[in-house]
Amino acid sequence: MIKWIVMVGDFVVLNGVLMAFSYWHWRMAAWDKGMLNVFVLVNNIALMLSQLRFSTIIHLRLVGAGDVLQRLVGLTTLQVLLSYLLLNIFAYDTPIGWLLLEIGTVFVTILLVKRLGERWFIKLYREAGRNTRMVTLVGSDPELAGVFRKLKYDPTLGYRMLGYYGEEELQQLIDDLNVHENRKDKEPVRLKRLGSMEELVAAIDAEEKLEMGDELYLCISRKEKEVIRKISRYCDQHVVRFYYVPVSVETLGLNLKREMLDDMEVFTTYENPLQNSVNRAIKRMFDIGFSILALIPTAIMFPFIWLIIKIQSPGPILFKQVRTGLDGKEFKCYKFRSMHVNKDADRVQATKNDPRKYPFGNFMRKANIDELPQFFNVLQGRMSVVGPRPHMLAHTEQYSQLIDKYMVRHFVKPGVTGWAQVTGYRGETKELWQMEGRVRRDIWYIEHWSIWLDIRIIWLTFKSIFVHDEHAY
Repeated sequence: MIKWIVMVGDFVVLNGVLMAFSYWHWRMAAWDKGMLNVFVLVNNIALMLSQLRFSTIIHLRLVGAGDVLQRLVGLTTLQVLLSYLLLNIFAYDTPIGWLLLEIGTVFVTILLVKRLGERWFIKLYREAGRNTRMVTLVGSDPELAGVFRKLKYDPTLGYRMLGYYGEEELQQLIDDLNVHENRKDKEPVRLKRLGSMEELVAAIDAEEKLEMGDELYLCISRKEKEVIRKISRYCDQHVVRFYYVPVSVETLGLNLKREMLDDMEVFTTYENPLQNSVNRAIKRMFDIGFSILALIPTAIMFPFIWLIIKIQSPGPILFKQVRTGLDGKEFKCYKFRSMHVNKDADRVQATKNDPRKYPFGNFMRKANIDELPQFFNVLQGRMSVVGPRPHMLAHTEQYSQLIDKYMVRHFVKPGVTGWAQVTGYRGETKELWQMEGRVRRDIWYIEHWSIWLDIRIIWLTFKSIFVHDEHAY
């Protein structure tokens, strides 16, 4: 239902845009009724065909904003191209290329706002307990606590927890996860224990009717093949979607790609996407274009920033710090100076009530304004707009000894913003697990890079300017 409502809404938007252009655009205002009808009909046919290729996925649960944006751009681009081709087939001799481009630009802009509103509505709808799926967890491994976090704390997914079969320590793992995720201020989530693994298997063997909900996530050792088969078979017979999650000690720690060897499924390691020269060229062109756009408002604001810094904190305007970059090489990172000049700048992280900060510097840090000079680093080719945040040399030396795969984050250029920063791992790292979480997200970004992921991260960063991040200090 959600899918069809969204698609019908797209046609309403398109025809609204076409009607507005027919009244106010100088070219279309001069057309006769027959010409206008053909133009509107062809645009609607083009959108119908485009929907077959890029139909909305906003209703799906496990889908990100980047995927929605990618399909939206594909939808409108194909619609414009098909309209142009079809109108030329109909011997439509009126110049329409630039007109269709203008219509397409307005159309995609309105659809983008529409999709944001639709995602917001679906979130509220599912938060209210509608359009939900009930989930049962089976097992007691720490990986299952991670599954619980992903499904429970994203309201747009619309999952509800029926309970779990396993040992009682799973609840403690979830409680520990809440602490690590900074959820101390929220009401503890109690997961109902439905029974032990032995009780579940016995009930299946006795062909008892069990309440499993809509989906089941099983996390036990692969050695328990017979148990896995029994539970999987039970799910198939009772129309419950079955998922197997490898236990933590059996997780390979490799990024694997699924391939088919004739009719046999095999997995292979694959390259980091940015090892591909075409992808690197795309990212570099995007970096240059975006940096030039970002430096224009920076240049306009510079005199005001310079004046306020000079009044509140004597010293240089720019803060230059040597940090670790691509392939572990050092480079000078630029920022607007947000602290008084001090001898600990290269050793000690900023804290929440750091006495080194002055008032305007504190504001710049919260609003990300202090990071703007780093776009000069991007133009120099030493940084990227999106990537793992560069750390001071003292932290690189410290954490490379404490965290496995820490240096992997330097296989790509560091970024002005990054996936870790927009997913809750920004700011001071008081404990080791915080830096470990940041590194995991940096490596995930490297393995899953796409230009759409970069655009999504930039959007989330921009949004944080208006929605204050409690870790931004």
